[in-house]
Amino acid sequence: MTLPNKLTMLRILLIPVMIVVWYIPFFRETMVFTTGEGFFNGLSLMMLIEFVIFALASITDFFDGKIARKRNLVTSFGKFADPLADKMLVFTAMTLIMVDVSRGGSWYWNIMPIWAFVVMLIREFMVSGIRMVVASKGTVIPAAKMGKWKTETTMFALIFLFFLHTHIVVAIIGMSMMYVACLLTIISGIEYFINSKDVILESI
Repeated sequence: MTLPNKLTMLRILLIPVMIVVWYIPFFRETMVFTTGEGFFNGLSLMMLIEFVIFALASITDFFDGKIARKRNLVTSFGKFADPLADKMLVFTAMTLIMVDVSRGGSWYWNIMPIWAFVVMLIREFMVSGIRMVVASKGTVIPAAKMGKWKTETTMFALIFLFFLHTHIVVAIIGMSMMYVACLLTIISGIEYFINSKDVILESI
């Protein structure tokens, strides 16, 4: 297995670690620091650990692609597993943060409405389906800049949202970036469909 593929596998293996951390009461109940009472009460050990895991996984995402291109180690497994690992990581982190907020009963500080989360999820299913259809026709659609911007914006938003409970400014920045990511998700999904419409609609 090549080094880039090992990094991709590491990113995937870190996802169940994030889930295990979530279920350990000690991490949730232990505060790294407190800022007051109520929703903005500080940073729990759980969210700090989740952030560290997420940051480490995101770093592997940066290096695996860079190493693969530089050393000519691009493989079919990497093309399949790398984007899959990205989606698994992002949606796991997003789900954990959303559940954490809902447990506090502060629905008005949720990172995004349910419809936006569903839209982002549907977009990923749609793009995956389009990729399978296009690949079966022997056509390759290159990654669009809008899709890359969507992924980067979502990851930066999640970095802020891991610290959601520390300060209202942090929460607003994270939520605003997530709404931008949702908009980019919709636009990139439409762009992806347009770029592949000839293949998809040829049999209608």
